[in-house]
Formats: sequence, C-alpha cells, structure tokens
Amino acid sequence: MKIIVDAMGGDNSPLEIIKGSMLAVDEYGVDIVLVGDKEKIDDCTKKHSIALKQTEIVDTKQVITMHDDAKSVLKEKAESSMAVGLKMLNEGKGDAFVSAGNTGAITVGATFIIKRIKGIKRPAIASVMPSAKKPILLMDCGANAECRPEFLYQFGLMGDLYMKYILKYDKPRVALANNGEEETKGTPLVREAYALMKNAPYHFVGNIEGRQIPFGDADVIVADGFTGNLILKMYEGVAKVLMNGIKDAFMKNIVSKLAYLGVKSGIDDMKKQFDYKEYGGAVMLGVKKPVIKAHGSSDARTFKNAVKQAVWFLENSLIGEIEKQCNTI
Repeated sequence: MKIIVDAMGGDNSPLEIIKGSMLAVDEYGVDIVLVGDKEKIDDCTKKHSIALKQTEIVDTKQVITMHDDAKSVLKEKAESSMAVGLKMLNEGKGDAFVSAGNTGAITVGATFIIKRIKGIKRPAIASVMPSAKKPILLMDCGANAECRPEFLYQFGLMGDLYMKYILKYDKPRVALANNGEEETKGTPLVREAYALMKNAPYHFVGNIEGRQIPFGDADVIVADGFTGNLILKMYEGVAKVLMNGIKDAFMKNIVSKLAYLGVKSGIDDMKKQFDYKEYGGAVMLGVKKPVIKAHGSSDARTFKNAVKQAVWFLENSLIGEIEKQCNTI
C-alpha cells in the first residue's frame, strides 16, 4: 500500500506528520509519499535525526493554512501539498491520502478532485468515537454545515456500511441526533429526515439525545455537519476534562497517591478507551478513493492511527459497496 501524506498540513507539521508516517511504516508496512516543501522536510529530518524508510518526497512550496478559504485548494493554492497530494491520488499514484490540514479545503478537494461516488449527493466526514460499550461512528463531522433530509438519509447508509465492512458490526443501529426521542421533535430538517430513515434499508432505531451517545445506545449517529462537529468537539473536551480531574483528585496527597496504585490499571484502560488519539482522524465517505482527515493537532501517534484508517479502508471493499448500494436507492 502506498499512502500519500500531506506533510505540511496541521498544527504540528512537518515534524509530527513525518514521525507518525514512520511509525506507520514500522507498524503497517506501508510505503509513504510525503508531499510538501522538500527543503523543510529535509531540515526537519536532519535536526531530529529521523531516518526516512520506504518514503519518497514530492516537492511543493505552497501550503494551505487553517485560515485559507476552502476553495483555494482548487484555485489560488492548486500547487499546495494538499492539492498535489489529492491530484496524485486521483491519478493513481497512491492508494489513499491523509492530511491533518484545513477541513473545508479537504472536503472541497476530495469532492472536486477525487469526485463523488455515483449516486452520493454529498460526501461526509465520519469519525470513529469511543463509548461506554464499543466504538461508534458520528457523521457528518463538519463537511456539510447545511443539509437536506436526503443527505442525512445517505449518511445513515454510508455509516451503516462503514460499520459492517470496516469494524465488522453485524447489524449496526443507526440513530438521528435530536433534542428528543419522539418522532415529532426537532427542526423541520430532522423531522423530514426521520420520515425517510424509518423506511431505510438499514437498521434505523430513531432519534438519540446527546446524553445517550456516550453510552453507546446507537452504533451510527447521523447529524448535519454543524451539529456533528459540535458533538465531536464537546465529546473530546469533556473526556479531557474528566481525565484531568481524575488525575488531580489522586495527586492531592500521599494517601490519594497510594490509593491510585490500586486502581491504576483500570484508570489506564478507561483513559485509552476514551482517548481520541486511538482513532487518529476521520474518513471522507462518499468519494471514489480513500481520503482521511487527521486531527489538526495530531502528534505522531495520532497521525499514525490516521494512516491506520487508510489501511482499514484499503483492506475492505467499502467504496465499491457504497457505490453498489447507492445506485439501488
């Protein structure tokens, strides 16, 4: 497998992106194409004594920042590391693309350079998240701030297929994020989407309130991109606050520190369970080739796990199955 990496995307590029890519080479045996400013990449590897393995570098000077307009990937910065990487993927010069860069630009680039699967109305960003029971999938996490009911219907379909083909769930429970469980609750968008989804070919279990999501009461949570992004960021923030609070409680005095030793393994397990870095990023569902959006603040381990998402994608027939299913709607 050859993974194309946007070496200049994200808050901690290129250092953590390069380190994460090398961890992925060691763990998954993939080949890496680093797309970015070769001079900066070479300086970084020399400064931090990083030996590149199974890696080639494609030199580009332009970089899309988090403040750039999303459409710049197609026009003003068509020679950026992100744009060039997506073009390489489209031309078959790699098997998947991973970037920690500008979410809007990745969405536009994936939609117009890689292009949508036939039958898909809007691609969506799908993020695997922890729950009290097992991993769940939230989509859309930011690609489409405004949606129509049929978009949410298709998000449910793509999420259902992701859980079946990637995480091997037998009959994923698909739910619609809402402010109440009743069918009559919510905005006109959500109510109209509910009417479509209750007759869907997937296992739709109705509305789900925000407080139910962490308990794993559904396997796929469907929302418009604005709502989904708020859920995702709140989820990550609350998990961090709770873990820091637990740490502070046990570090208060010698007695609490001794008590910590007795429960350390359990707390470590819980910390790992709710650590977003275990999943690395999100996948762009609905485009013709694997595009992975890593967390903007990715460190090496987080980025390595984003590459893992690409590996999962390539080991399964998810894109072909989405195309087949959507052509029958």
